Amino acid sequence: MDKLVRASDEEKTVASDQLDCVLLKPAQTAQGKQGLDYQVGISAQSAGARHIHMQLLTIPPGGKGKAHKHQEHETAIYALRGATGCWYGESLEKHAIVEEGDFFYIPAGMPHVPYNRSSKREATVLVARTDSNEQESVTLLPQLDELLASSQSED
Repeated sequence: MDKLVRASDEEKTVASDQLDCVLLKPAQTAQGKQGLDYQVGISAQSAGARHIHMQLLTIPPGGKGKAHKHQEHETAIYALRGATGCWYGESLEKHAIVEEGDFFYIPAGMPHVPYNRSSKREATVLVARTDSNEQESVTLLPQLDELLASSQSED
């Protein structure tokens, strides 16, 4: 009978010939390059994953991430709690409202900025990406943060 392995709190990389099932409890939080806090989930570092990464993202009331993209990796989001929004596109010219129970797909290389639409309630989403690493594929786009800030101040 195969064994079920529970990962420790330490980050680890598992050799491909030693892969096994891994059970993780979402307890450890880390701040991503995007400026938001993630609960560490399935990744190359935590479970030895090779082609997928999954984590919980909690955005505080009124919180917003930094403009970024994942150049070679697709992202799928499922909204668990609260209402979020996402500016996206080459100039962040497009906008989506993602509410509880919604799925949201972000293609590889698509610039985006997630934010919490509520000033009172935190929002939590489940994020899955085709990059098994936790932060390596994140490319920050500060010029788009400036563009978004200036366009919102004109409203």
